Amino acid sequence: MTAQRRRLAWIRIGLLALLGAAGVAVAAHGDWLTIGGGADGTHYSPLAAIDAHDVDRVGFAWQVRLPTTRGLEATPVVVDGVMYASGDWGQVYALDAATGRELWTFDPRVDGQWGRSACCDVVNRGVAVADGVVYVASLDGRLHALDAATGKPRWTANVLPVRGRAAFEYSITGAPVIAGPLVVIGTGGADFHGARGFVAAFDRRTGRLRWRFYTVPRDPALGPQDQPHLVRAIGTWSAHTDWRDGGGGTVWDAIAYDPRLDLVYVGTANPSPYVIGKDERGEDALYAASIIAIHASTGRMAWYYQEVPGDGWDYDATQDLILARLPIRGRDRAVLIQAAKDGFLYVLDRRTGRLLSARPFAFENWARGIDPKTGRPRRDLAADYDTGPKLVFPGMTGAHSWQATAYDPATRLVYVPVIDAPMVYVRTARRPAGLIQGSFEVAGIFPKDYDPAAMRTLFGPLPSLAWLARQAGHPVTERGVLRAIDPRTGRWVWSADGSDLWDGGALATAGGLVVRGDVAGRLNFYAADTGRLLRRIETGNSIIAAPMTYRVHGVQYVAVMAGYGGGTLADPFPAGSAARKYGNVGRILAFKLGGGAVPLPAPLPATPFPRPPPRRGNTAEIHAGAVLYDRYCSRCHVFGRGVLPDLRRVSGATLDSFDRIVLDGALRPLGMADWSDVLDRPQADAIQAYLIDAAWQAYDAERAASPQARRNGTRKSK
Repeated sequence: MTAQRRRLAWIRIGLLALLGAAGVAVAAHGDWLTIGGGADGTHYSPLAAIDAHDVDRVGFAWQVRLPTTRGLEATPVVVDGVMYASGDWGQVYALDAATGRELWTFDPRVDGQWGRSACCDVVNRGVAVADGVVYVASLDGRLHALDAATGKPRWTANVLPVRGRAAFEYSITGAPVIAGPLVVIGTGGADFHGARGFVAAFDRRTGRLRWRFYTVPRDPALGPQDQPHLVRAIGTWSAHTDWRDGGGGTVWDAIAYDPRLDLVYVGTANPSPYVIGKDERGEDALYAASIIAIHASTGRMAWYYQEVPGDGWDYDATQDLILARLPIRGRDRAVLIQAAKDGFLYVLDRRTGRLLSARPFAFENWARGIDPKTGRPRRDLAADYDTGPKLVFPGMTGAHSWQATAYDPATRLVYVPVIDAPMVYVRTARRPAGLIQGSFEVAGIFPKDYDPAAMRTLFGPLPSLAWLARQAGHPVTERGVLRAIDPRTGRWVWSADGSDLWDGGALATAGGLVVRGDVAGRLNFYAADTGRLLRRIETGNSIIAAPMTYRVHGVQYVAVMAGYGGGTLADPFPAGSAARKYGNVGRILAFKLGGGAVPLPAPLPATPFPRPPPRRGNTAEIHAGAVLYDRYCSRCHVFGRGVLPDLRRVSGATLDSFDRIVLDGALRPLGMADWSDVLDRPQADAIQAYLIDAAWQAYDAERAASPQARRNGTRKSK
């Protein structure tokens, strides 16, 4: 062991003692108590049996196959030898953490109609566990308290302020957080029309609502604002705001709690709708795209910090919140750290909300920095797409999204899963595409998908990507990176390239390791201080969730949920991904020292494009169907092998039932919502005509490219 590593080991031992004395939840006896490991949300473990010297001995311990092919984003929790993990729709699995043996499961039985309101797949990011109770939120806006021993519900609470059809504008994909006697949860929906952001606190014992904190104002036509902090906010919204959109600002992920200050911290999403130019008119749209501190005992605001005033780029401030102590300007400060979607690493005083630093952790061109005195961004016209299409860094995915950031108190480094990718922003209000479900009147297009000729039907004439890159003054990049950053200085210490934009979240351990899964299906172990790749294990599953580690019967395990999905519904399975090679059956995988090789799934066979049914509709109907498909369907049903079916490949019998599926909800039990409130029968017929035309184009292209595919396709069509 080098002198530096010995020094880091002693620092870690001292830090664990200090954290325990300070009342911060440390994983006693090897438990992993929250999705972030402890109350501080650092995704850091004090376990060190697996370290840089023996990581080459880590191998397969056990696996559990889950009944899903949807995205898996949760980090499991382990308490007293039992693992609690959540899957799609809000299902919960309780397992023996040493063997993977199933103890019980919970299915919230969510109506498939709710799949329509979920922005980015029907995922769930985890559970909270306290005093023998497991808390989970289901997609349909309900909070469930389950007996940890049996999985039987103790109580179920309605989280939403409305029910009926209006409730479908909301969804819940985030994990609840324990805040003393309360359990706190928010919702998603800011990308749709009708969701008003809030966070709600419930009594842990009874499920009674204790308070609801709204993040954005209500319609002024309804009278005075219903909460004190909103009186100030309403003056920062445009007089032309259409309040039927709800305002957005939802709390779909980031929530943290400081027991010493008794403050709940939440990050809020974009305003609804987001429109460029608000900041220049003094319309900040409080408290969207902000971090807010709330007094847990009263539900009243303590402070706020708005990261993106007048957000026009979908730059939610909902990324995970890390509570840490850092020496800053000669003082030991209790801080809140966030690697935000907008590309800046923010460090705030968590008592007051004062900005201590904000430095870029990826290239961005929407702002020329953050004013250290006012805390406001210096906006850059290079990202003003109201004057025409622009290449904007970062894109709507953000420079960092929901994937977990880790913080090692010994190295004092933050390990950020970075999305180094721009998007072409196109204002669609004055173009054929018009409204896009989930994006309002703004289209965000990845460079790899940007094809002006192919998109002319939707967007009219568009400039070339090369021209847009010259205007942006930066080369086009599309990559995922794990980056180690010193939050005190903003200095990038090391970077490790990943396999895809959507690789998984990070775990840091006292063994001097950073662990991260990737979309290629590998579990990667890096040296925490240098970023050197120490070990790589092939798993056979694309991994987007964060790994965790725990100890049972003296054995340290590393475990991860594996399955592709989430925000990736906008794309088919990436080339080189395990999901494309092996399929996407979800698994929980556990590893230990002395383990064996991971059992890999069987590779998927090649499937030639089936011969489509006869073409339907004329050119005008096909063009209209393309616009409607882009508006309502493309967010989930992409062309290519993905999480949900490629509708160009569906059978003629399915197409004959198209109206029953799309308008009558024939497949609602399987998660396919009905769209009868926004589509009529001629529009459904136009979408069907477009799909058949697109199928013929793909079929003909495959036959022209491959004689073998042509022969297979001919045999298949007989």
